[in-house]
Parts: sequence; C-alpha cells; structure tokens
Amino acid sequence: MKPPPNIAWIGDAATGHLRLLDQTRLPAEETYLECTTVQDVWDAIKRLSVRGAPAIAIAAAYGVVIAAQDGPEAVPAACDHLASARPTAVNVFGALDRLRASQPHTPDALLAEAVAIHDEDRAACLAIGEHGVRFIEALSEDRRGVLTHCNAGALATGGVGTATAPMYLAQQRGLNFNVFADETRPLLQGSRLTAFELAAAGIDTTLICDDMAAHVMQRGLVGLVITGADRIARNGDTANKIGTYNLAVLAKHHGIPFLIAAPTTTFDLDCPSGADIPIEQRDAVEITNGFGKPTAPTHAQLPDLGTYNPAFDVTPAELITAIITDRGVVDPVDEPTIARRLA
Repeated sequence: MKPPPNIAWIGDAATGHLRLLDQTRLPAEETYLECTTVQDVWDAIKRLSVRGAPAIAIAAAYGVVIAAQDGPEAVPAACDHLASARPTAVNVFGALDRLRASQPHTPDALLAEAVAIHDEDRAACLAIGEHGVRFIEALSEDRRGVLTHCNAGALATGGVGTATAPMYLAQQRGLNFNVFADETRPLLQGSRLTAFELAAAGIDTTLICDDMAAHVMQRGLVGLVITGADRIARNGDTANKIGTYNLAVLAKHHGIPFLIAAPTTTFDLDCPSGADIPIEQRDAVEITNGFGKPTAPTHAQLPDLGTYNPAFDVTPAELITAIITDRGVVDPVDEPTIARRLA
C-alpha cells in the first residue's frame, strides 16, 4: 500500500483544474477537492487540506494557471492572494515569483512552469534521500530508532518527502531501522499522516505522543532525529512545525544527532536569522475544538481562558547537527557553509 496521490493537474491548460487530496480527512477518508478557482486553492492551503512547504508551493503554482484561464491580467492579483494564505513557508513565495516572471501569462506557459516546479521538487526529494541515507546507515546496532515530527513525507511534497526521503531509501536498501512518529499536536499530522504513510509503505513505525519523546530518548530507543523545515534563515536557524525546537533541545541533552531535511527552495537568504521569520498564528478553535469536538472549556464557561496557537517554532542553528539538502549536506550549520552549499 502506498499513500494516495496528493496533487494532480487534471485536463488541459485552458480548461483544466487542480485536484488535491483533502489531508484534513485522513486517515479515515480518502477525499479529493476539485479546485476550479483561485479561491478554492487559497482555501485548501489555509485550512491545511494541502500542507507541507513544497506541496503548498506546487498547489499555489497550479492555482496561478487557473487564474490565467481568465486572462493574463488576472495573474498578478492571483499571485498576491495565494501568497497571503500562509506566511511562514517560504517555498510558496519562490514558486509564485517564478510564475510572475514567466512569460507569457498564458495557461499553457504557466502550466509548463508549474509542472516544472512539481518535477523539480520530486527530483529534490530523491536527492535528499541519497544525501541523507548515510545517517541511517551509520546508526549503531543498539540504537536503530529514527524520530520524526509532523509530516515531511510524500503527502507534504511532490515526491517521496524530505525528512522521510532517507527512510524510504534506507528501506529500499534493506537497512534495519524503525521510526518513532510524534503525533504532533494540535492537528496530529504525525499520527494522521506520517504514521499512516510510513506504515502503509511497510516501514516499521511506532506512534508516540509528543510528550513521550524525552522518554524514548532516555531509554536509548532513538539514535537520530530528522524533521523537515518550512523556512531556513541565512544563518541556519530553522522554522518548522511547533514542537520541533523541543526535540532539538532534547536531542542535544541526550547526545543524539538532530537533522533538518529540506530542499534548497526552503532557504531564505534574505532572512538573516530565525528572529526575522514570520510565525503563523492559527485559530484558537484548533486547540479548543480539535476536529470538531470540545477539548477545552468554552469562552462562555471561562471568559478568562485564552489560547496561544503558533503553527511553528524556530530551532537555533547551534542545535542542528546538519541540514540535508538536494545539493548535499550543510555541516556545520552556519552562514558560510550555507552560502557555499547554495552557491
């Protein structure tokens, strides 16, 4: 069993549309959204029906093709609108800049550019796997566990994922290892998506609650942590799903390598440090009414109960052992090394 396809363009450039797997319904239902307007795509990105920095960029690129079906004059406004859906993941801004610069603004020309972005991400995922599998190969026999957080897998990209790419390649090579997947609160992307796709692919996967990570590290069950990224600053500070910073601190304490896996499109060289990365704030309902069910007292019950729901946190570069990219490994994680790797 493999994960269902997450992004597909259906039909020709002039009349076609974008089909997206609705990831908010997984793993219970495999439901697809037929996006025929720019607003459909924006809504899908905003509500996390499509999520993961590379996948958002691909979806947004196809969204611009839909805009061009109404004429070239619709393209600039569509790019601006799609860029407003989620502020932290930098990949989408790079993809939209490519569509803006691509000429002419016809459906055929823009579809070719969007397909190129999709294909390039698929290739980048494979390259990340090739550069990252050695870290799994190097695990000692008594610590074969790899811990990951959120979903940086096939469902979040145009290919086999970023953080999961070395895992898929390790499986193909017959390496002995197992994966611990954090559930990733409050929206459980780790349990709903990562555990689902890895186990479906036949990878030995164990689901744990977020607050169990320290325990499994302490017991020697984890030899490596690999997560994805939504934006990497010029100095190596990295924004990823909330809870990633926790893992980096825990890994440092337990002497466990902490790796980031991301394509070069995730680097933002115009962003000096993590302090300059915008952090998306999500609706309080994701905490108080998780998946439509009350999980906290209502405002009417306790008017003084507030919520704080940042979607991402920032892991300082000094806590990151290495960054696995499609162009090779950044090690040490600092500005000069990043500049050389991206040159």
